[in-house]
Amino acid sequence: MPRRREVPERIIIPDPKYNNKLVSKFIKSIMRDGKKSTAESILYNAFDVIEKRTKESPVKIFEQAVENVKPMIEVKSRRVGGSTYQVPTEIRPSRKTALGIRWIIGFARKRPEKGMVDKLAAELLDASNKRGAAVKKKEDTHKMAEANKAFAHYRW
Repeated sequence: MPRRREVPERIIIPDPKYNNKLVSKFIKSIMRDGKKSTAESILYNAFDVIEKRTKESPVKIFEQAVENVKPMIEVKSRRVGGSTYQVPTEIRPSRKTALGIRWIIGFARKRPEKGMVDKLAAELLDASNKRGAAVKKKEDTHKMAEANKAFAHYRW
């Protein structure tokens, strides 16, 4: 975070297949070692799996999943007079989306299924139905913020 000036927000080009900026962001988050075509094929194949299982639009399910995982509030450590407090703070929209995407991908990688395509499809389906590890992470974050509501006056 620079001290002098605001960082300009980068322009996100929508993905070629679905013409969706959120899908494009998700592809870039899946990507490792600059292998964008591999990341694209993982997500698009996961969308095909979702479409076969649910007979619905995969982009709609994907957007619902990300929406269900986005946190509204988080806790940040704040040091006051020798003790550290977990202070609940609201999150700006771009960070909400980034955290949601990161959690979905992270928990999809930890799933027991074979292959990233099946793991991602299963995690997206779970998240769209408000269950699964990524949704639990959001709920835990909200519970922690609720528990530390007493320290909200330390917000900066």
